[in-house]
Amino acid sequence: MSSTAVDVVRLLTVRGETLAVAESLTGGMVAAALTAVPGASKAFRGSVTAYATELKQELLGVEGELLAARGAVDPQVAAQMAAGVRTALGADWGIATTGVAGPDPQDGQPVGTVFVAVEGPRGAERGCADGGKVEALRLNGDRAEIRMESVRSVLALLLRELASEQTGNERAQDTERNGGF
Repeated sequence: MSSTAVDVVRLLTVRGETLAVAESLTGGMVAAALTAVPGASKAFRGSVTAYATELKQELLGVEGELLAARGAVDPQVAAQMAAGVRTALGADWGIATTGVAGPDPQDGQPVGTVFVAVEGPRGAERGCADGGKVEALRLNGDRAEIRMESVRSVLALLLRELASEQTGNERAQDTERNGGF
């Protein structure tokens, strides 16, 4: 069980917030990491594994013109996937993964090109036009290593966003509820 997944579930639970996941190259691995955490049902709403490009549009609301012009491996696609799953599953937060795990390039992108995204409830207040954040990754390794690092990276991105939004009072409550650490 990933300590990052544990921390994500803990913070979401303390805050009374929920999470939805949109996955492509990780094929359900992010959802699996989260649901391995005891008590995840308090925060985790569900996931959509939209492996096929057309499902990103049909299930997650990614713009068809964007997919046609740039393909599925694109930062805007990742951002729209995160926003779309958040809306579709009625969650406070949405995260997404899209990229190329190999063995072959896709959409003109080399193996190891990955985009992870997070969409949260207070993004607009922080001055983000779409309320989200996307990170571009250039990963090395085989298919399994690229997929595992993508899971780790999207959970770490979400954890950073959650931690940066905690107020002092939330931190104090969280410390008290979790034995002072």
